[in-house]
Amino acid sequence: MTGQQLRQLLLEKWGRSYDVQLRRSQGKIFLQVMWKYVEQASFPLSEEEYQAHLDSIANYLNALGGTTQVQTFITQTRDRPRLGKAVSIPLDLGERSSEWIL
Repeated sequence: MTGQQLRQLLLEKWGRSYDVQLRRSQGKIFLQVMWKYVEQASFPLSEEEYQAHLDSIANYLNALGGTTQVQTFITQTRDRPRLGKAVSIPLDLGERSSEWIL
């Protein structure tokens, strides 16, 4: 998955280019789809910075082996990001989870 493919997935599902973050909580790793999006006037990143950020997140997802999980979750979820509430996508890393959680 590339950053552009991730952005297209977000646009197809919710119609906006939402910010995404990788978070670690309670010994698990989550991809969080935040409520801020590029089309907002107050969004803190430029178009180029946002695309570079998505590229780096996509690289992590590829390395973690979580791209299919993210694609499936986004296409099937009924949740949507809203002010103060992100959509959290748990990443099941299986045996490799200890490599990423330090």
